[in-house]
Amino acid sequence: MRQQKRRVGFRAIAYLFTLVVILYVTVFMNTPYIVYQPGSASEVAPMIKVQNADKDEKGTFMMTTVSASYANVALLIASLFNSYSEVVLKETRLGDKSEQEYAAEQVYYMNSSQSFAVQAAYHAANIPYEDVVDYLYVFSVPDTDNQGQFQPGDKIISVEGKHIADPENLSALLSTRKIGDQVSVVLQRDGKEVKEQVTLVEVKDKDTAAVKPGLGVVIGAVQKVKPKVAGKDVSFVDTNVGGPSAGLMFTMEIYNQLTPGDLSKGHRIAGTGTIDADGNVGPIGGVKHKIVAADREKAEVFFVPVKNYEEAKARADKIGTDMKLVPVSTLDDALEYMKKLPVTP
Repeated sequence: MRQQKRRVGFRAIAYLFTLVVILYVTVFMNTPYIVYQPGSASEVAPMIKVQNADKDEKGTFMMTTVSASYANVALLIASLFNSYSEVVLKETRLGDKSEQEYAAEQVYYMNSSQSFAVQAAYHAANIPYEDVVDYLYVFSVPDTDNQGQFQPGDKIISVEGKHIADPENLSALLSTRKIGDQVSVVLQRDGKEVKEQVTLVEVKDKDTAAVKPGLGVVIGAVQKVKPKVAGKDVSFVDTNVGGPSAGLMFTMEIYNQLTPGDLSKGHRIAGTGTIDADGNVGPIGGVKHKIVAADREKAEVFFVPVKNYEEAKARADKIGTDMKLVPVSTLDDALEYMKKLPVTP
């Protein structure tokens, strides 16, 4: 009887152990793959604040996204049964970056995209503006000595009590110190202020290869666009989305709020594409997934960069959408199309 109980006990432990192993392998164990799927089609109006905005908008402009997930075994298995899933190796997306560095880079691209969108909208609305460097942004922390004090995605608020938003000004300030000196740095991380005493490390000037003291981080400057006329400021709320591909749709919404009348004319307008200050629309990745996302949200029109049109049309034909695909190469192309579009009854 005791032997039988022991066998039952051993069997139960073996089953439990097997279950834990299976659970770990399918849910928690990392794989070298990423799964892409259709993401969302979200209204951009709630993401933007325009001073003295014209709120006459009966339709909506929507940005589209791609869902990208670092895959576990369970997700890889599920993707086999999802015709919209695309499985790729991590290295094709990350290159030599870590996941954290890649995420930080995408946030920077989104911030830059928002600045370009404001510039393009001001330009189209004939509002004069100027560019101001807002803050320094940490892309990566290659110096191992300072990896405990900086993280990719940190905003550098001040150094030695001074607000320094320009890389050249930071370099000039640190040039008065020596390698091994400590400087006080105030950062913003996940919306919270972080204070650090940072030991200056040896860095090489990329132009002259001269050795100089530095923070041991790779940084970029984030621009802020300011109108030269009062009452036309534009700002953004946190979108929790990375990358530059919402540029065109941000610009359309900003322009609509800066100018009288309803550019949307009551229609549901989705799209994608990068934007620059002159209003040029650039190609993006994952358009076949964005087409599906827009169709799910019943978009009537989808603006697509000219270079992405063939891929977008192939997916649109495959899913049988009634959505009108409109290829554009400039903001003016999109604005002209909207001006000719009839108002919904």
